Amino acid sequence: MVDVACAGGLEVNPDTNRCPDNDAVVSLSDCSYSANTGDAQLRTVWTDPKFKASERAFYYTRALENPTCRWNTWDAIRAGTVPRADLAATLQERAWSSPIHYVP
Repeated sequence: MVDVACAGGLEVNPDTNRCPDNDAVVSLSDCSYSANTGDAQLRTVWTDPKFKASERAFYYTRALENPTCRWNTWDAIRAGTVPRADLAATLQERAWSSPIHYVP
């Protein structure tokens, strides 16, 4: 997996090919989140440096949202109780594109 665009003007780490953490946080007391991180839109052009025209390949796009409260945390706040310890308090939504297949 290779990250090709990072939010907030951050750059992809050339050693790991990953975006650095953008330090987005969620308050578990009221589910507010840091709205000053991330971007509403990302756009880039990327060329696979290891592409070989004689080999099959596939590519897809994956987008990650900043963390938000999970349903059980919202329910606990509304009910005035402590969230269940056996369930994650937050989640990070993801979206994937359909794969793009290259066949020589």
